[in-house]
Amino acid sequence: MILIFAILALVIIVSSVLAITSNRMMHVAMYLLFVLAGTAGLYFLLGYHFLGVVQLSVYAGGVLILFIFAILLTNTKGERSEVHGVKRIIPAVLASVLGIGVIAIAVIKHTFLYVDKTAAAAADTTEIDMKVIGNALMGTEKYQYLLPFEVLSVLLLACIIGGILIARKR
Repeated sequence: MILIFAILALVIIVSSVLAITSNRMMHVAMYLLFVLAGTAGLYFLLGYHFLGVVQLSVYAGGVLILFIFAILLTNTKGERSEVHGVKRIIPAVLASVLGIGVIAIAVIKHTFLYVDKTAAAAADTTEIDMKVIGNALMGTEKYQYLLPFEVLSVLLLACIIGGILIARKR
């Protein structure tokens, strides 16, 4: 388990760094796919199978495909991203160091709970029924998510229409 976690973490970290530092947009999309697939692998490793499938189907399957279409519609073949000067690199490095500092403080101050493996094994480990998840996603009552689900679908529709308009101008 720890070896699989280490491999997934290494894939996510290396792909994230490569996605940020790559000059070619299609390479960025490919590295982003590896990050999303690695995150889904972590969900599967934790036993959250539904979240792993959603990660692969919605993000790796849907959003990344929209991202690739946007790249193909807006960039000419072989176009590279511009190289930024020191005026943009220094604030980016400072923001990164600040973000790492905030995360480090949160991790240091957080009290992690120790879970006894024998008690965890004795606990009920069945997954939530898909009907319960479906009712929570499509319900309109408190703690149900129909409105955010519809807002997300309108956002994706707006992205598709924007991509068509950009392609039409060319």
